[in-house]
Amino acid sequence: VQLQASGGGLVQAGGSLRLSCAASGRIYSIHDMSWYRQAPGKQRELVAAVTTGGTTNYADSVKGRFTISRDNAKNTVYLQMNSLKPEDTALYYCNVDWVYETLEGTVVAEKRLGQGTQVTVSS
Repeated sequence: VQLQASGGGLVQAGGSLRLSCAASGRIYSIHDMSWYRQAPGKQRELVAAVTTGGTTNYADSVKGRFTISRDNAKNTVYLQMNSLKPEDTALYYCNVDWVYETLEGTVVAEKRLGQGTQVTVSS
């Protein structure tokens, strides 16, 4: 099983980016999906989260600018980021709360943080 994040890049202030994170493998179920970010010298922070039923919550700093969504059929979570600011520059990570089966047949329930994708916003 793996998480594959994509969509990061360099963008000017005011621009937009869309991050994607796809989960693959022998997945039984995925519960909450979320995005975190970590800027240099700062602690990792929750950016946005979405439940299986579609309920969302956002960090105050991104409300009105970012939108989290998910496609349950594709086991994918998205983060649409608009009106980007230089302070949004960070390594963005997806996080999933899921149940899957290993190659050895073991069923595992865990929360996993995927690899990061860099977002850089220039002023």
